[in-house]
Order: sequence, then structure tokens, then C-alpha cells
Amino acid sequence: MTTKHEQPTVFELSSTGRAGFRFPQPDVPSAELDPALERSDLPMPELSELDVVRHFTLLSELNYAVDLGFYPLGSCTMKYNPKICERTARMPGFSQLHPAQPIETLQGALLLVYEMQDILQKVSGFTAGSLTPAAGAQGEFCGVKMIAAYHADRKNDRRKVMLIPDSAHGTNPASSVMSGFTVKPVPTDARGNIDLDGLRALCNEDLAGIMITNPNTLGLFDENIDQVTGLIHQAGGLVYGDGANMNALLGVVKPAELGFDVLHFNLHKTFATPHGGGGPGAGAVVCTDTLAPFLPGPLAAVLEPATEELPPLYGWKMPEKSIGRVGAFSGHFAVIVRAYTYCLMQGADGMRRIAEHAALNANYLMHALKNAYPLPYDRTCMHEFVLDAKWEDAPGVRALDVAKRLMDYKFHPPTNYFPLIVHEALMIEPTETESKQTLDAFIEAMLAIAREAHEQPELLHGAPFTTPFGRMDEVKAAKDLKLTA
Repeated sequence: MTTKHEQPTVFELSSTGRAGFRFPQPDVPSAELDPALERSDLPMPELSELDVVRHFTLLSELNYAVDLGFYPLGSCTMKYNPKICERTARMPGFSQLHPAQPIETLQGALLLVYEMQDILQKVSGFTAGSLTPAAGAQGEFCGVKMIAAYHADRKNDRRKVMLIPDSAHGTNPASSVMSGFTVKPVPTDARGNIDLDGLRALCNEDLAGIMITNPNTLGLFDENIDQVTGLIHQAGGLVYGDGANMNALLGVVKPAELGFDVLHFNLHKTFATPHGGGGPGAGAVVCTDTLAPFLPGPLAAVLEPATEELPPLYGWKMPEKSIGRVGAFSGHFAVIVRAYTYCLMQGADGMRRIAEHAALNANYLMHALKNAYPLPYDRTCMHEFVLDAKWEDAPGVRALDVAKRLMDYKFHPPTNYFPLIVHEALMIEPTETESKQTLDAFIEAMLAIAREAHEQPELLHGAPFTTPFGRMDEVKAAKDLKLTA
């Protein structure tokens, strides 16, 4: 690791005798500290309040954020999120509630959850749904558990195989194995679709279902999706849809009409919750009537219908054959509030525009870059696309070099090395919220890096040069953790 413009530590700024605070005189009797709790080897920096404020403010300015610049992380949908969604989530009537309150005091919140369930069902074409899963991975886990519960309820003990296309999200195999299934991969054909011959060979009496990301992680809509879902159903299996890429389909395609049986949404990707730094998230699950009894609970429901004198009474209910709870209460409510706000802002027409603009921006970038970077699947993409940073005439350059050099051009790198079927993958998702000016600046940077890859490859190998730290060994950092000073 090479240090570039390193910010001094608080210890280096320390000066004997400085203080930024003073303790008030105690209003209770003093007591001696237990010697066992004392540490003699705990040096503390001595700083003024101004030193501390400036130090941490300068550190904060080194962070990259979607509010500061373009964030083209493919498969992550790091788009700008309207501040009004933050404001509504922080309204006291929402932020100061507790799920254990009497339901009579939660009617507004319960109505919101009930209507959000309905919105997601309308968007996807399904007839039932649950907002309780706390993340996309937990949502897909619930969908797979529902498929397992369905087969168990029908005494189909042989159905223990879950098919996973090799273009799927990486959490799909994990969710299947955790649910007791054996995973078998399905290959991708030359056009980036699920290979139909490979799929047919795997459809038998052992089949429980298939997990499909559509559009897939190549950013491509499967051209044979009707045949794929038909083959699975003919074999007695069910179709799970990974809805992490739903921002490409909103208002255009309803997954239920394509033959999917259950699908999860990433509310924090499609519907306006910032999800950098590991959270928060919400992985709402929607499904057909056939799988509705197995949904995770509780679900928001009308407990007592409206009368002439009183509005309806909303509350919680558990589905008849539910796979159970997946959290202590009923999901990440603040994320649901943000998503609900976003959906009301957009309306049906606005949702369709989201999908259209996401696809337009992605195709604009792809066509501008495909002559400078290898494009493994040269066809119209959806919301994202994958380049292969592997040139025959620049054999020493890798996708990681391109990503690191992009940081010197003041852009966050795209996703690297995913999907795995493209070995030097650069997975780029511009989202629908970026302007043409931003996209043009990104194109200019990417084209400049492509030229450097051929003319000055050593420049890419040493990048980045303008960040506080130079190139780090991420593998070593993950395997050789140092959590103390």
C-alpha cells in the first residue's frame, strides 16, 4: 500500500495541554475507580475542539457518495434518492412509533404498509405479498423457502434440485442450499440467454424450481423467458424471480405474466432508499395465489371492514401455512415509508419512465464504449451492461487496473469481476437519474483509459495516484484483518 495524501491522525495533531472540553463539578459523591478497570497503556490525544471538528470534517470529505458523483455500480442500482423520501421517513408520526404499540395507535402506519403491499402486487402482477424480509438476500431466501414449503405440503419429497443460471446473482445458490436444495447450474447461450437445451436436460422429477434474474446480470432480457418458465412448469417445478433488477421493468413488464411464481423486490435499489455501507434494506416478496399461504408474516390486513361510522381497522395476520417470521417484528418500516413516498411521487407513468430512462442511459453508454472495450454480448441491453477489459494487444491490463485508474478521473469504479462468466468484467449501470452531461464525462474518462491501456499500461498498473491512499491489496485486507491500532 502506498500512502499518497495522508490525513494526519489525531495523535499526530495532539499537543500537550490542549483541551476541547472540561468536566462539570460532580453533583454526586466521588468514588475510586476499580484498579482492575484501569489501563496505563491507553494514550489519549490532547486536542482543541476546533482541531477535532476540522479533522473529522476533512475526513468526511474524503468519502465518495452518490450525492457527490456518478456511482455506476452494476447490479447495485446506486441511483440518487430524493430527499423528500428521507423527510417523510423522519416525520415524527412514523419515526417515533414502536411496532409493539396497540394497533389502534398504528393505523396510519398499517395503512401505509397495506397500500405498499398492494402497489408492489400491481407493479409485478402478483396477488399477494409480504414486506417483512429485511434485505434482498433475505427476500430471495423467503421465496425459496416458500417453494420448499409448497413441495413439502404436496408430499413431493423427491423435488430437491434448484436450478441456477450461471448469469444469476451470487446469493441465489446460497439461498437454495440454506433451504435444503441441491444446486445445479444452467449455462448461458451465445446471446446471453438461458440455454434451452441445457435446461431441458435438467427438467425431471427431481426438479423443485429455478431461480431467474431477468434482466440477468449481463443486463440482458432473456429472449426465451416464456419457453423457460413453460419448461419448468411442465416438469412440475416453480419459478423464482430475483427482482433486484426491477428498475428495468417497471411499468413495462409484469413478471407474473411471464410465468414467475414468486419474486422479491429490493426496495432499497428500485424504490429510493440509499443502501451504501451495508444497509438498510427491504426485500419484499410477492407471489401467486398458489404460494400465498406460505408467505413470511405478519402481513398488514383489514381486521374489521369499514362501517358508516368507523374506518376499517388494520392489523397483522399470519398466512395459513406461513414459513414463519424472518425478523422480530414486521420489516424495516422506514425503508417502506421511503418506498411508498417514491411510488406516490412517480405514479404509473413515472414508473415506466424510470425503466425507459434506465435502459436509454445504459444503451447510450454501451454504444459509446463498445468499440474501445470488448463487448461479450453485442445486443440491446436493459438497465446495465458488461464490458470485458481484456485486450489481445494489451495483455497485461486487467479490469482492476481500469477500475483503479477511473478513480483518478474522479469517478467511482463500476462493479468488477461479476458476473463470473465474463472473466475481466466491468459491469456498468448508469441508472435513470444521471444526466447526459455526466454520462458524456464518464465516456470521455473510459475512452481515455482505454487509450492508456494500449499506450501506457504501466500507468494503469500503478493507479490510483490522486486518492489519499494508493492501490490497496483488497484480498490481503480481507484475509489479514487488523482491527486495532
